[in-house]
Amino acid sequence: MIKRYHRPATPYQRLLDDARTPEDTCLRLKAMYLTLDPVRLLRDIRLAQERLVEITDKPDGPPATDGEALPLEDFLSGLRIAWRGGEVKPTARSKPAAKRERRRPDPLLAVTAELEDWFEAEPWRTSRELLERLQVKYPGVYPDGLIRTTVQRRMKIWRSTQANALVFGPFADAARQTQIVEVVQ
Repeated sequence: MIKRYHRPATPYQRLLDDARTPEDTCLRLKAMYLTLDPVRLLRDIRLAQERLVEITDKPDGPPATDGEALPLEDFLSGLRIAWRGGEVKPTARSKPAAKRERRRPDPLLAVTAELEDWFEAEPWRTSRELLERLQVKYPGVYPDGLIRTTVQRRMKIWRSTQANALVFGPFADAARQTQIVEVVQ
């Protein structure tokens, strides 16, 4: 069995390429194709949507009249901010789910300040070394399982704060706030 596939084509192109299509039909299709304008079509769709909203907002009143179409420049400039009104674009991605909050109490809450002091005094220490130091000071209280869940995550935040302070100096807080705002937007 040999399968032969045609090159990708739109229905319009396939109809024009088909030998069974009469010449006058091809000419009419070509003329119609030249008049197609996706921007105008989108504008007409938006106007129809506005009319539908007006009809649903006033079910007992007279039907909405045909409004004058927006000038093309106004319509195109409105596309830039259309997303603010909750308009869903075909390429829109769903918003990421909000990060869930902590489900159990923080096991290092009582010693966080102490850990941070140790980190600031000796920033080259690893999270494993800090946890071992904590385990020596408080035997049997802090298990090895805390290395990933709490100590490493805290060290990552503290190192990031120190790196920002080194890079931005006295403006580190303002730079960090700018980064946070950019991420949120």
